[in-house]
Formats: sequence, structure tokens, C-alpha cells
Amino acid sequence: MSQELLSLGQASQWASDYLDRPVTTSNISYLIQYAKIKKYLDGERKIKVNLTELKTYYDEHLVKKQTSWKSQLGNDLNWSLSFSNLRESDTTKHVHRLHPYKGKFIPQLVEYFLDSHLNDYKKEVFFKSGNIILDPFMGSGTTLVQSSELGLHSIGIDISDFNCMISKVKLDEYDIFKLSSTLKKNLSQTLDFSNKAFNDSFDFELKEKLTGFNKNHFQNPDFKRGVLKGEIEEEKYGEEKLKQFLRENQQFFEKNGTKDKIILLDEKNMNSFLSKWFSKRVKQELFCYLKLIENEKDEKIKNIMRIVLSRTARSCRATTHSDLATLKEPQTRPYYCRKHKKICAPINTIRIHLRRYTYDTIQRLKEFSNIKKKVFSEVIHGDSREADIFSEVKKQNPEFYKILIKNKIDGIFTSPPYVGQIDYHEQHAYAYELFGINRKDDKEIGPLFKGQGKQAKDEYVEGISKVFKNLSKFVKDNGDLFIVANDKYNLYPLIAEKSGLKIVEQFKRPVLNRTEKDRQPYAEIIFHMKKS
Repeated sequence: MSQELLSLGQASQWASDYLDRPVTTSNISYLIQYAKIKKYLDGERKIKVNLTELKTYYDEHLVKKQTSWKSQLGNDLNWSLSFSNLRESDTTKHVHRLHPYKGKFIPQLVEYFLDSHLNDYKKEVFFKSGNIILDPFMGSGTTLVQSSELGLHSIGIDISDFNCMISKVKLDEYDIFKLSSTLKKNLSQTLDFSNKAFNDSFDFELKEKLTGFNKNHFQNPDFKRGVLKGEIEEEKYGEEKLKQFLRENQQFFEKNGTKDKIILLDEKNMNSFLSKWFSKRVKQELFCYLKLIENEKDEKIKNIMRIVLSRTARSCRATTHSDLATLKEPQTRPYYCRKHKKICAPINTIRIHLRRYTYDTIQRLKEFSNIKKKVFSEVIHGDSREADIFSEVKKQNPEFYKILIKNKIDGIFTSPPYVGQIDYHEQHAYAYELFGINRKDDKEIGPLFKGQGKQAKDEYVEGISKVFKNLSKFVKDNGDLFIVANDKYNLYPLIAEKSGLKIVEQFKRPVLNRTEKDRQPYAEIIFHMKKS
């Protein structure tokens, strides 16, 4: 039994049963590709995996992980709230992956507290259909989207105009046929421009050169296994081979892949981020699509086009694959990629990503339109410390206002910014410049640039407290507030006190999948609060 070789299908079934969660053949292939387990070939040269090796991997990396994390973070860690049984496609379902957003929580966490299920940890149903949920730190709209899916009215507030745009795009109603037709037409026009303006032969030849070189010098999965076992000094070997590749192709890189016949903008007048982080070709293609946005008369479709372009721009920044979430230095030449364990090249065209995100956006909006309930969802662009929710909703939706003023808000589900962790405007700097959107960095609470010193913590406590004090008058006296926070500085008991709230219950969850490279055990606390 211990030496049993399994096909990919057999391995996925065994792993699904062993872990009590769906494990696909793609998941098994990933383990092989990244040298987590060894690949075997049978007499018909079909791929097999060793059952013992597979079990050992899961025991060491998943089963034992739970024990290790609890020993470091405490036995009160609620592992069921890790949602480790879910696939990535589950946590990024429909519009939740319409645009990347650093620091957002997964929809299942929202659903856990908003829906009607009970278990050993959640012993009370807090909300029912038709209730009103508020998220005063809306971000990309996860709480509002899930509320809509569950039949709950919702209101979101955010200081970032771009965040509001993302959320509105997710929640709006569309003529899917018209939307699809318009997006596909704009895609076609942009590709036509790219074909006329640029020469693809340079990129094709570069791809061929990289493929051949990597095949000879980074044979996988053997190379990846050698790195994992410490048999290959990755950084030294990678740099040596990169220098070799650049030396062997020096004359090739002196070529210019641009026809220079069609230029849409004067790069001398370009703002800082776009000028620094995008290749010449990418900038021209982005501005071609931007002109199409400017010519679009339907405001809803115009915003969808902005989201498609912003998502494309993010993926086409001149950076390494491993630094996509947190930019370091612009990358203009091939580089050794620690993520893929080979020589990679920065992206030099938006064509592939624009096509992918065009069709993906259409599909995700269509999927969500089929499951969301007939409820009200309002987005307020403003500062939660001073926002007049009744007045803003009255201006935007008088019908919803009647319900709101009569019943008030039933509860809050939100994740405030963590002190000194993220500059929320800066993560979408490319979008603010592309669309000419005003930034309000100075209004952020607890931004990264202010650090985590005493003054930053004091300002954070004051800022968050002002939010909840302001919002209390819009929330029912018996309303339930759920606040997701990594409270490593134990600030939320003081915040609760200053806000006129009391902590009635706490749920501690492990966070298994983080954007940052830090893989140390990490937990969040969901504070359940009520008015004191």
C-alpha cells in the first residue's frame, strides 16, 4: 500500500477523502509542477504519484500546520473559520474577483455571520432576510455583495472614490447583452490599434529564446526539487544564468519592437506612476482603451470599462511576478523569477490580459446577476467619521430611505484598516492616474506611511472610535456589530470603550492565504460588539 502509485484522478479522490475537502487533479498537478511531490511514469508514460509521498506532504503541510499554529496563536483558534476546505474558485466566486484588492476578507467569512446557520461556535442567528447591514470600511464591497446574495439590504461607505467605483460596478443592474457587445467591440478596436502600431516579432522571438534557455538550464521539476532540498543555491545559480542569457542575447535586446507609426500621447506629460511602471507599448495600448472609455455614453458601462482597464493595467506593470502585490523596482529586462524558478520577462503588451479580463468580467457579472436578490445596496463615497447615512441614502434612493428611517440599521460587518499595514490609495495608484480620480490619502485611518509607533496607534484609536460613535445613531439599540481585526496591539477594547460599545464575544480565526510573503502564523479576531 505504501508504494502504491496513483493516477491524478485517483490521487485527487484520495486527497479529497483524506482532507474532507475538494481536491482537484489540477491541485495534484500543481504539487508536481512545484516539486512538492515527485512525478512517476507508468509503462504507458502516464503520470502517477506515490501515495506515501502524497500523504506525507499533506500531513506535514496541512494536518500538522493546524497543531503548530494553535501552539503559537492559542488553543482558542477556531480552525473552522480558516475555511481551509474551500477552493480558490469558491473564495473568489462571481464578482468577488472582478478586481484585485489587497487586504479584503473572503466572502465566506461574511456569510458565516450574516446567514442563518448555527454550529458549536455560532449559537445565535443575528440577521434575517430584509435586515439592513452596514460596512463603514467598504473596500471592494465584499459585505455588500454577500448581503445581496443573502437577501439583506446593505450600505457601504468608503473614503476612496475608486473603491466606491469597484463596489458599484459589482452591485449595479445591467443589460448583459449590451454590455457584452460593447466590451467585445472595444477589445477588438484596441487589438486592431496594437496590431497597427507595434511589431510582435520581438516578443515572440524573446519568448522562444526564453523557452529554449529555461528548458536547458532550469529543467523542472528537478530544478525545483533541488532548490527545496537545498542542493542548489537558488539565488547564485539564478543570477549566473540570467547574466548568461543577457550576454548571449545582447544584440537581440538592442532591437526595437515598436513601429512608432501611431502614438497616442506625449510621454513627457505623463504622471509619475504610469511613467515609471509601464513599458512604452503598454502605455500606448492603455491610452487607446482609455479613449474608448471617454467616448462611451452609458455611465454604467463606462465604469465597467474602467474596471477592466484597471485590472489589466495592474497585471501589466513592469515588475517581477513575485512582487506584483508589493512593488519594489521597475523591471525592464528579463529576470530570474523566484516564483516560477526560471528566467521570465516583464509584460510588454496588454493584449492577453485585456482579452482575458473582458470575457471574465462579462461572465462574472452574468453569474452574479442570476443569484443576487431584489434588495437595496447603496454606496456612499465619504468619511465614516462624519457621514450622515440617512441624508445620503435619501438623496440616492428615496424608496430605500423610507425603509431605513423606519427600521434603522440592524448591524455592521466590517474590517477596518489595520494600523500601519496598507496604503489603500497607493495600491491602486495606476487607476487614480489613468482616470484622473482625486486621492484622499490624508483621510485614511492607520495607513502604512504613518507606521506603528505610539502616535500612529493613538491616532488610529481616535479615528476608529469616531467612526463607531458617529454610526451608533444610525444603528438599532440592540444591533450586532462584527469587526474583523488583527488586534496585535490590543487596541480594540479601548476603541470599544471610547465608542460606547461593549465586546460580547470574540472569534479568533487563522488566516491561511495572505497576499504578503510573510508565512508566519497569523490570526484575526472577529469582535462581536453591542451598544453598552
